[in-house]
Amino acid sequence: MSDLLNRINAGEILVSDGATGTYLQSNGLEPGGCPEEFNESHSEVVRQMAANYFAAGSDMVETNSFGGSRYMLAKYDHGDRVFDFNRLAGEHARAAAPEGHFVLGSIGPTGEFLEPNGTASEEEMYEVFAEQAKGLAAGGVDAFCIETMSDYAETALAIRAAKVTGLPVIATMTFDKGPRGYFTMMGITPAGAAEQLSEAGADIVGSNCGIAIEQMVEIVRAMREATDKPILTHVNAGIPKIEKGEIVYPHSPEHMAARIPDLIEAGANIVGGCCGTGPEHLQAFVNVVRE
Repeated sequence: MSDLLNRINAGEILVSDGATGTYLQSNGLEPGGCPEEFNESHSEVVRQMAANYFAAGSDMVETNSFGGSRYMLAKYDHGDRVFDFNRLAGEHARAAAPEGHFVLGSIGPTGEFLEPNGTASEEEMYEVFAEQAKGLAAGGVDAFCIETMSDYAETALAIRAAKVTGLPVIATMTFDKGPRGYFTMMGITPAGAAEQLSEAGADIVGSNCGIAIEQMVEIVRAMREATDKPILTHVNAGIPKIEKGEIVYPHSPEHMAARIPDLIEAGANIVGGCCGTGPEHLQAFVNVVRE
């Protein structure tokens, strides 16, 4: 069993990092640019991002590889750079990690649909995830975070591909609230996700993105009622809105930190930020958790 799982099983509450995309956009990534290409062309920015989150007190950071699959990179004409970009993503975060801290290899949705709803076969999608996982493992990650998923079949393939490396796997889904409660885009409830992701082999389950922290408390509570697996949650800094032509995330570090105890009480073992959160948010999270 990994040190990461050992610490969680010992009862420790761990703090993850914050947003990658909004950080890179604030540090030179142009609209429509390829974030994963920054691992090669702007390595100092990627390493500084990880260093800033560790300096804020994060126990773990994610790699800059969310869209690092062959399907996604091909849209930027980088489909032949999957292994290199993912390996670099792992190496950059690893280089910034103090002793006793962890690096999570981020794997996001492929943007493709499985047959018969789409054109991707299960075998092909599995190989796409395996290719990315091998690159991240070569870069020195401690575990994988398969995140922002909505389709169980795709997520299960990602989990299976990542598990071949022998490293722990975290899997999170994204939920929206409708008249009948919380569901992913493909109709999965938080309780259903917790059960299915556990059955698929995830060592840690959870939810990220899409909603504000007050709603995330409800999702974590529903997942905790359905599983005894550790739970990770990465929360947006509120629902984004447009102000003077710019995207603004409304929730301050103080607003979010005040609700971190509610997330923990609901059953979260790892807390962190998603879109709109930065090192300042994570520093506020750390202060609450350490208390």
